[in-house]
Amino acid sequence: MDLSLDGWSFGDPDAVDWAPWGSGGNARAKLLADGDSYYAVLIEAEPGYRGDPHEHAAVEFLYVVSGTVQTQGRELTAGSVYVAAAGSTHGAFGTEGGATYLSIFKL
Repeated sequence: MDLSLDGWSFGDPDAVDWAPWGSGGNARAKLLADGDSYYAVLIEAEPGYRGDPHEHAAVEFLYVVSGTVQTQGRELTAGSVYVAAAGSTHGAFGTEGGATYLSIFKL
């Protein structure tokens, strides 16, 4: 049986270079895969990283791989996840000790 790869995007993190992430200069990201304007991005944030406030134009999913993330007054540790609905605002996001997380979002 031939399996079609039309419409599939596979990510190999070892084949992707790191790129700067955010405006603070203390995070980097790898675009792992994309499709239908959705992006799966692995982010490594250094201690003290702060995300820029923004509104979500579409749903955003985030999974904490390691470390601790503070967002919307809550602390998320490895294995934690959130889903932010379209139209929700992100006013506070950061990490005191550093974190690695997977973000899936649409642009």
